[in-house]
Amino acid sequence: MDQQQDQTTTEPAPPLRWAGIDWSWSEHAICVVDEEGVAVERTTVEHSGAGLTRMITLLDRHRVAGIAIERGDGPVVQALLEAGLTVFVVASRQVTALRSRYGTAGNKDDRFDAYLLADVLRTDRRRLTPVTTDSPATEGLRMLVRARRDLVAARVAAHNQLHNHLKTAFPGAVGLFSQLDGKTSLAFLTRFPTPQKARWLSEKRLAAWLQAAHYSNKRTPAQFMAHLRRAPAGLPDGPAADAAAAVTAELVALLTNLRERITALENHIAIALAAHVDAAVFTGLPHAGTVRAATLLAEIGDARGRYPTDDALAAAAGVSPSTRASGRSRSVVFRRGCNRRLRQALVDFADGSRAGSPWAQAVYAKARARGAGHAHAVRVLARAWVRVIWRCWTDHTPYDPARHLALVRTIHSITDTGEITDTGRRMAS
Repeated sequence: MDQQQDQTTTEPAPPLRWAGIDWSWSEHAICVVDEEGVAVERTTVEHSGAGLTRMITLLDRHRVAGIAIERGDGPVVQALLEAGLTVFVVASRQVTALRSRYGTAGNKDDRFDAYLLADVLRTDRRRLTPVTTDSPATEGLRMLVRARRDLVAARVAAHNQLHNHLKTAFPGAVGLFSQLDGKTSLAFLTRFPTPQKARWLSEKRLAAWLQAAHYSNKRTPAQFMAHLRRAPAGLPDGPAADAAAAVTAELVALLTNLRERITALENHIAIALAAHVDAAVFTGLPHAGTVRAATLLAEIGDARGRYPTDDALAAAAGVSPSTRASGRSRSVVFRRGCNRRLRQALVDFADGSRAGSPWAQAVYAKARARGAGHAHAVRVLARAWVRVIWRCWTDHTPYDPARHLALVRTIHSITDTGEITDTGRRMAS
């Protein structure tokens, strides 16, 4: 009987392909390249639900191994990640520099940039890190923190506009209270928006008004009245004065509303932070408070794979210097390419931590003693804090100041004997 031998047929591996997406708020250019860098498909899809569905279908059909794009958030990236695709970010400034790699013109073209992104991912993917996502709790906290920051910026702009307006319309109100946009100051301008209204005041009447407004500072009614009498008269009665009064009223109303909305957002931030699983890691930091702790958590995130080392976190935040070397020339300069929101959060915390941590004040003082300016010294302190924060963040452990100081003292003691390791030097700094 003839023996039949089974032959196992091996399926050929699917071709390896990469994609690049040049996104916009109207349509997205897509390019898919093969292992040789040849474009196998180019197309555009509109920025809509149907367009994103078509994009995912196209990428699934080509079985792409990864997609390169210029930003790591937004509806496009969210759709890609939800579809289980691997996404890599190539920053816009890198794309601009890479255009000369493919031609001398350097012109911006969406279809060409989509090809560039795909081909760079094909050739240099080992240099790129896949996008990691934070938890919904962190994303929600980030929305609240950034919305508050934008409202604070709007309040500063409105404050400056009111300040410049009052210099002409009502000079006596400028410098009357310590904060022009403070609660008492805004209440005063609501009741007395013009110099003409303020003429009704006497020391006795002002004292009664201050008491009703719950003013608790040490300045006396006599001092307030002296300030009002010394100031220039402002605009005389007439159409210009009437218009100035209307502008004052609107700016005061705007500032009052902004203060209320900022307070409301801070309440939401406090609730969201308290419910977050990583809250204790950041709320225990010295002088962090609610907003600073929430901002640090929101900007660092909770995807631990994003920053595998404290050096990676420091570089992303721009608090570690950048070294330039060419021939015999070597210089250490300020790192400009970074996550600016993250740097602002770390630097703001580091500056405030000096009031609650003797160690932080000592690190800052040493930097100043070496000749560093205030901003530079705060960045040095921020870099030192990154090592501590990264370790607490990685281990899911709240900051313990007693343990930290004991470790610093131990390392400094070892330093005196000359037997400290490189790791010890980094921790001691």
